Amino acid sequence: MQTILGSNGQIGHELAKELYKNYTRDIRLVSRNPKKINPTDQVVAADLMNLNQTEKAVENSEIVYFTAGLPMDSELWESDFLIMVDHIIKACQKSKSKLVFFDNTYMYPKDDTPQYEETDFLPVGRKSTIRAKMAQLILDEIKNGTLEAVICRAPEFYGPKRTQSITNKLVLDKIKNHLTANIPLNKETLRTLIWTPDASRAMALIGNTPSAYGQTWHLPCDEPQTYSDILAISEGVVNGTLKAKVTPLWQFKLLKPFNKYVRELDELLPRYGKDNIFVSDKFKHAFPDFKVTTLEKGISIVLAEEK
Repeated sequence: MQTILGSNGQIGHELAKELYKNYTRDIRLVSRNPKKINPTDQVVAADLMNLNQTEKAVENSEIVYFTAGLPMDSELWESDFLIMVDHIIKACQKSKSKLVFFDNTYMYPKDDTPQYEETDFLPVGRKSTIRAKMAQLILDEIKNGTLEAVICRAPEFYGPKRTQSITNKLVLDKIKNHLTANIPLNKETLRTLIWTPDASRAMALIGNTPSAYGQTWHLPCDEPQTYSDILAISEGVVNGTLKAKVTPLWQFKLLKPFNKYVRELDELLPRYGKDNIFVSDKFKHAFPDFKVTTLEKGISIVLAEEK
């Protein structure tokens, strides 16, 4: 049995399809209101804030994937995320399950230094601090030998359908709707983006590779490109000229008191003013047959989707 906690999100959804296709038909999907993705899926409704429900959701699982997310809300992250991770750790320990922990890069320094698996945490901001604490809980259990686990870390998403990200929301979705793309801070800084189906495929591969456990892995990405590059690729896809504007930092600051989304985005903005280089060479060397989706192909798929 392989169990996905947070199966309704884009990462969990794609993960379920990948596991079914290449690894197992014995899949359990867990969320507050889970829905079958594959014909043989078992669905379990559970609140990860409840330890008993979490334990029942995890029991008899060989591998447990944590892909659950929360809305961009600092107060909610502070009140819920650490409790959820504590419950998941306890549940996996009780059931003797392996844990595959899906993580992001919020805790890394927000400068142009390339990011590796060994990069020290330097969280700035409320959400970044919570993500650092969550990852450290897993790392401590690995170090103490009390949990067989692996951390799979990804940079900013872009992707199809329900993918939630700044690039999707402010750039690609605008292009799809024939609106002006809104680029944060600087269109010439390099961005490392991960195609969401690639993140899920890579996580399934790591989870089903026994030698991968006890480590942190950066999930595989195409080479970083600028938003100018992304616009040029998009113009080639739509065969036309696109409109785009760069929103400077001072405009975000002006909107911050009046717009909750901008307030929650604020701590991430410094990364858009500098090159963001997320290095996934470790994965690419360990799994050389894994085919990374190019930015050109990914953008083509997104822009071809029905609105």
